[in-house]
Amino acid sequence: MFGRYMGSFHREYGDIMVEAERANGLLTYRRRCGEQTFERILVTKTGEMIINPVEPVNLPKEITNYLQVEFSPMVLEPGTTQTVYLKFPVEIGVFLESAKDIEVLDVFANGSQKYTLYGPQTNGVIARYHRSAVYSEIPSVECFCEGVMELSITNASREWVEVSQVVFDSTDMKIYYNDFVTTTATMNIISANLAETDFVDAPLRPGMVKSVELYAARKIPVINRGYLMEWGFT
Repeated sequence: MFGRYMGSFHREYGDIMVEAERANGLLTYRRRCGEQTFERILVTKTGEMIINPVEPVNLPKEITNYLQVEFSPMVLEPGTTQTVYLKFPVEIGVFLESAKDIEVLDVFANGSQKYTLYGPQTNGVIARYHRSAVYSEIPSVECFCEGVMELSITNASREWVEVSQVVFDSTDMKIYYNDFVTTTATMNIISANLAETDFVDAPLRPGMVKSVELYAARKIPVINRGYLMEWGFT
């Protein structure tokens, strides 16, 4: 389903159907995902349609830029680094691209979305919430619903720390795909309650395709700054 399309096409996987049909001189885009449908008439002669995974913080509406993944507790020795694999939710974006511009046409996803508060009620942040097991190797995932995150955790503090969640600013997220969806991230623990998180702009495997980012398509300036977790990670 992911890829570039010109003119008419039809793709279907489980509860998801995406198509573009030309009839009576008009090109119509249609999408069905579960019980939700979306349709638009497209006026274009040279534009391409791009379908790829996007930052999973857009549904059911744009609430936050933050993504939180909770996982089984891990205890790290001072000065150690451990790479693990987590699962994260996938949303699918549809873009219209011409020689001069790119536009977001549609964003959809299977299932429901959960949100939570990271930090205190007075100045914490709302985050898209996802629960994952911890894997030592790349796990199998449900296609078009979840992706694989490679997370390198470094305990740069002088004490043992327990970690059971990680929070990111999704504006820094770099997503790649082929037969499954991936992202690569880091978590640098500074003290018992402080950690820096960021994404790495690199494919998990050679030959993967980089997704078009929603923030780039929407012309929103983004400075790669990562995120500082100030309220702990348990």
